[in-house]
Parts: sequence; structure tokens; C-alpha cells
Amino acid sequence: MFTSASSPERMARRNRFNSTVPDDEYLADSDVSFYLSDAVTQLLEHKEEYSQFGVIRYFAEYFSSVKNSNHVLFREYNYIRATPHNRASFIRVFWRCYRQIGKSGDLLSMLEYRSLLQLLCPDFPLEMVQNAARIVLMDDAIDCLMSFSDFLYALQLQFYYPEFLDSVLMIYQDLLAGKSPNTVIVPTSTSIERLPSVAAEENDKEKQQQQDGVEPSTLAQCIDALCDRFKCSHPPRSCMREVLGQTNRVSYDSFLMSLAKHETINQTIGALPSMAEFLIDPEMDQELDKLIAQISVSPSSNSSGSAVGGLKEVQRRASPRRNIHHRRKMEVESDGSTEETDSSEN
Repeated sequence: MFTSASSPERMARRNRFNSTVPDDEYLADSDVSFYLSDAVTQLLEHKEEYSQFGVIRYFAEYFSSVKNSNHVLFREYNYIRATPHNRASFIRVFWRCYRQIGKSGDLLSMLEYRSLLQLLCPDFPLEMVQNAARIVLMDDAIDCLMSFSDFLYALQLQFYYPEFLDSVLMIYQDLLAGKSPNTVIVPTSTSIERLPSVAAEENDKEKQQQQDGVEPSTLAQCIDALCDRFKCSHPPRSCMREVLGQTNRVSYDSFLMSLAKHETINQTIGALPSMAEFLIDPEMDQELDKLIAQISVSPSSNSSGSAVGGLKEVQRRASPRRNIHHRRKMEVESDGSTEETDSSEN
């Protein structure tokens, strides 16, 4: 669990020059303890590899990668979702790696997007991808193709605020059923052992209710009360009020779709550029230009194989563990050159 990364209170508490904040509280609130623990764990698991470079250099590499948001590449799902910074970093890495899909205008399916995500995080769950797809396509059309920008903005919302969205869904379902939000319902034997025909009728009724939606003002009041007691990150209240104030009835899916496209929420997370600049990334374009130039002057390699190898090399440089391993390999195989790749490059 974590507090809102964008809240003024947390930003003030994160100021290390604020003498009123105890050291242990600052370390816990800024996630420094989490990264230090992970860095030590990685060092112990791969001490033979890292010992050749020295502990100081290893920690410098690790925290440099955290600062530059490259530390989430090829890490497990529990790690990339552990902190707000990790979540935003993973979204940005995904955008940078596959931005060309958006530039080419290709439309991909949900499973194809999941395959791309698993290239960066091998155990990235299908459920998270499905939830993002539902925001774009709604439930009945989840197998349709999606543009890269639509999917990524939806994934950003779902991946960065999953705890809050799950709570909003529970409130929404309670309102649809005419119950007071957050009321605990204990199932009875009669409710469990329903006849198939009765269950089918109730499912059809529920789908119709979900399409009709709920009263926006009522949902807004419930969400406002949720924010008062919620300990995890949530979108700015002003954005949610704005979205709910633009319609007479609102469904859960349409509410999330509007939030995913809200520019203020995108700026709050800070992972993706604005929609107008979504396809623009001069730094990555410069990297690609360098790769293309290397391919064009290489007489002994075919273009497709070199391109794949080059792109993999860009990805390897972003991970602190793979970065150091790659450097060691290059230094062993070199003819005496001391030139190294800058670890701060993305």
C-alpha cells in the first residue's frame, strides 16, 4: 500500500531538507528503504558477478537506473508494481520500447499487447491487460483490435491505480443493486442454489443495469468519501468530479474511459507525454538513428538480424544487473579499449 505520489503532503514529507520529518519516516515514505533492500538482495544473489566491479560501483549503477526509470526492465511483476515510481517507470518504458507501433498506425489485439508486455515483464498478468482492454472496448468487444495510444492510456490508469479502481467498482456495483456502498452481503443457501433460468434472468438484468449506469452525483459523493479514507494512490478528485459532472448517467466502463483520456491525470502520473506529443520522443529517435547508422556500415550482417540485436542491446543497457554483466563481457572481449556505455542512457 502507498499514499498518493502526487499529493502535496507527501511531496512536502519527501523533502529531505525538512528537519521536522524523522529520518525513518522519510526513508519509509520515499521508498528508499525498499530500493536499498532490493539492491542488497540483488547483490547477494549475484555477488560473484558484481564483486569484480566493487560494491560502490554496483550501488551507483543500481540507483542511477532507478533515477532514470530503467530499473524495471525484465523484473518480476511484484517488483514493477511495488512503488508509484516503479509503476510510472514501467509505463514509460513500455511506451518508449513500442512507440513505433503507434507511429505506424498498427492495431493489435489484447493478447498481442500482453505478449509485448511480457517481453519486458515475463509474468505480467493477463487480468491487468484484460482490465485495460475493457476500458477501451467495453466487455462485449474485448477481442477487437486497439490502437497503441488507446490501449496504453487505459493501461496506465489501470496499472497505476488498481487498488482504488477496485474499490470504486465495488461501490458502483452496490449502487446498481440499490444497496448502501460497502455493505457486506453474506450469501445464503437460497441465493447460491439458484435455478439456471433465474440466474440467467438476473445476469441479463445486471447487464442492462450496467449499461444504464448510476446517478453521477451519488457516485461522486461515494468516491469523495472513499478518497477521505483511502491510503493508496487515487486520481485527483477534481478530475473525477469533472468527469462525473458531464453526464446524466454513468457506467463504470465509461467513467474509466474518461479518466484514462483525462490530460490532468496523465500529467499527475507523469509517465506519458500528452496525447498531442504521444508519438514524439527525440531521445529515442536519436538512439534508433544510431542503430540504423551502425547497421548501414556493417558489411557482415543482414539488416533484420542487426536491427533485432541492436534493439535488444538498447534494452539490456537499461537493467542494472544486465548492464554490469554486459559491460564485463565487453571488457573481457575487447582489445584493450576502456570505453564504456553511459548507464544513464535510456
